[in-house]
Amino acid sequence: MSLADVRSMADAIRGEVSKAVVGQDATIDHLLVALISQGHVLLEGPPGTAKTFLAQCFTAALGLDFGRIQFTPDLLPGDILGSNLFNFQTSSFTLTRGPIFCELLLADEINRTPPKTQAALLEAMQERRVTLDGETHALPDRFMVVATQNPIENQGVYPLPEAQLDRFLFKLLVDYPTLEQETAIVSRFGDKSGPQRAADFGITAVTDPAKLAEASSALSAVTVAGEVTDYIVRLIRATRENAELSSGASPRAAVLLANAARARAALAGRDYVIPDDVKALATSVLRHRLVLSPAAEIEGRQVEDLVADLVESTEAPR
Repeated sequence: MSLADVRSMADAIRGEVSKAVVGQDATIDHLLVALISQGHVLLEGPPGTAKTFLAQCFTAALGLDFGRIQFTPDLLPGDILGSNLFNFQTSSFTLTRGPIFCELLLADEINRTPPKTQAALLEAMQERRVTLDGETHALPDRFMVVATQNPIENQGVYPLPEAQLDRFLFKLLVDYPTLEQETAIVSRFGDKSGPQRAADFGITAVTDPAKLAEASSALSAVTVAGEVTDYIVRLIRATRENAELSSGASPRAAVLLANAARARAALAGRDYVIPDDVKALATSVLRHRLVLSPAAEIEGRQVEDLVADLVESTEAPR
């Protein structure tokens, strides 16, 4: 698949999702970058901002095998992964696969379950496989997690562990719509009763797993110049040297940022990465990986502001 084909495929996906979803163009673009670079996405926003609906529409346009887990306080790891059940007829154990065995998993309200259950996703997100009773089971090559969570200040939520957060390529903030967007939402949905589904809006699959694999392979044609690689590394290392941060980004963040920048370049039809690709994605890649120092928290500093300062102060190649 050529880079022009990758761009056309992305435009087709955007067109299908826009049949139902109003606004959220930046979020959709980030989802496409994550899809092509094979990363996972965490969506955070207040209830009622269409996080789950967006994920459903996105999946419908991709033609992938879809799985959904509604995270609740009483959810157990076995409810996600599955379990080996004894078959009395054959006197043997049979694997009953959980909902994680799919191509795109919607982990809905992931922070409403305790960390023990959240950790069931760690191996799957990093290695595309799960281990049950000492036996390893492979997940699809296209396995992707789109998780949603409510803001941490809401009641009844459990903060995601740092190891869990680090598995996500992006953390995207889904905010309330603008006045014009909200008016369009009410006009589109105000006369409809009952639950809204992607199929109700005529969203059809415009791609398939084979084409998505070809699109990911096409990233090999995108060049990251040495100066851009150096820029990415210096930016990541600057997060570990900032006095306002008690914890900076890991080398994994540098690798994921480089891969995401290549995907963004491909979606723009370019076979090379420019510093603006890195700058456009830096906040989404870093906001969930950085921990403010106590002094910075007292001063009311925001991680996003610190990332913006680091991007501004780190010299980019011309």
